[in-house]
Amino acid sequence: MALHDLRYSARDVSEAVREGRRPRPRPVRRAVEVYAFPRHQGDGSVAREAAAEERRARQRLRRRTGMLLRMVNSPDGVIDPDTAEAVDIPPARHRRSGLWLA
Repeated sequence: MALHDLRYSARDVSEAVREGRRPRPRPVRRAVEVYAFPRHQGDGSVAREAAAEERRARQRLRRRTGMLLRMVNSPDGVIDPDTAEAVDIPPARHRRSGLWLA
């Protein structure tokens, strides 16, 4: 972000005193970096995003578990152990992961 401001330098002030006039400000352009800390003032957006991510993680877990059950259970009602070993379900991410990223 760029800020435009009017400033007096020490040199301008001393020259104005010697000449018996008011100092004239000079335009100054400064670059400023602005940071946002959403958790600093209790912003609820982080909690809402974390809750939505937790819901998505639970939906993914349910979907993958259902897919696993369909793959493993045979039409005869017997579990195929070879297929069960091939399927991997990653653990669901907890809500704290969304809060950690804030």
